[in-house]
Order: sequence, then C-alpha cells, then structure tokens
Amino acid sequence: MGDQQFGVEPVVAARIAHDVGEIQRLGVETAIVIGGGNIFRGLAASARGMDRATADYMGMLATVINALALQDALEQQNIITRVVTAIEMRAVAEPFIRRRAIRHLEKGRVVIFAAGTGSPYFTTDTAAALRAMEIRADVILKGTKVDGIYTADPMIDPHATKYATISYLQVLERQLKVMDATAISLCMDNKLPIVVFDLRQPGSLKQVVMGEPIGTTVSA
Repeated sequence: MGDQQFGVEPVVAARIAHDVGEIQRLGVETAIVIGGGNIFRGLAASARGMDRATADYMGMLATVINALALQDALEQQNIITRVVTAIEMRAVAEPFIRRRAIRHLEKGRVVIFAAGTGSPYFTTDTAAALRAMEIRADVILKGTKVDGIYTADPMIDPHATKYATISYLQVLERQLKVMDATAISLCMDNKLPIVVFDLRQPGSLKQVVMGEPIGTTVSA
C-alpha cells in the first residue's frame, strides 16, 4: 500500500521482491502468505453489518490480487514464482496441493500462498501458521510495520519497550497483538518459532535470515 490510502504501490512491491530475491539467492526456500487488508478487510466489514462469512471470502479474494501483484514484481527480478490459492481459480493460480507446493520450493521457486485457508473465520495469521506446518517450515517470519513485539502499542505509548524474545504463553497471557490466538496456539503446539520484524526497512528480511538480532523471537 505504501503511503496510499488503499491499493498496491508498485514501488513497495518491487522493494519487497528485491528483499525476497536476496534471501532466495542464499538458497533459502521461501514461501509467502499474503494478506489483503490494503484492499478489503473482512473483519472490519462484518463489524459494519456485512455477513461475516461473505466478508471473509471477499478478504480472501483481495489476497489473490496482492499475490498476483507480488508475483509480477518478483518475476520482473527474474525470480520464478508460483501463486497457490486455497480457493480454486485455475485461470490465475494453482490450487493448493501440499506436495506440489513443497516440490516448487525444492526447485528454487518462491511460492505465494493466497486466499488464506479457504474457509471464513480464519485470519491470515492462522493461514500462515497452517501453511508453515504443512510445508514443514523452519520458522515463520512475520513482516509488519513495527520492529518487534512491544509491551504496548509503540505508536501510542512512548514508554513501550520491545521484547528481544518472548514465549508463546506470555504472548497469549498478556494478549499481545502479534498474531491471533489460534495462530499462536498452532505454532506453540508444533514448536514453530516466529520472528516479528519491520518489513518496511530495506534489507531487514536478509538480516533476520542471517540471524542478526533484530525484531522479536517468539518460541517455547
């Protein structure tokens, strides 16, 4: 979205694609779960009276638009990419088949998972946790607009302090808005670490992958 009110900013898509390309060239198998909040937020629409399931399906379709935009940005940088959707739409993307997705990763392709889980009432966070389990990922890297997890919202509270590491249970008990409770519980049950970092900083993705101490790590 960049500095726009909504939609896709090509410059931002190109920068994210460049960062993904950097880690891809290191030999890292990369799968991306993408949201659609810059186009449509199902939860916000349902709060205004729209049927929740309908609103969620609309949100899932928004993620497909973003996936195609990111695929275009990646392919402009000569990175082979596959968009895989939970809702079947063969004209623009492949349907999600776990073994095929894993094979794409093994062949060095970036896989973009779109349309969430394919079911309403689940967030993009839960989709990310679910897909990470299915492809046997080593870690979830949550790129967001803050550089980690704080004791309070750093945009509002100037005294908020950042956690370098935190446990799944602490995130749940303190109701920290990192990922929703379903996603955190999934990661906790399967011992999958999460690193929260600022995606807006150029090169931050490579820093995380190289093990530099940026962001916040959530683990057991």
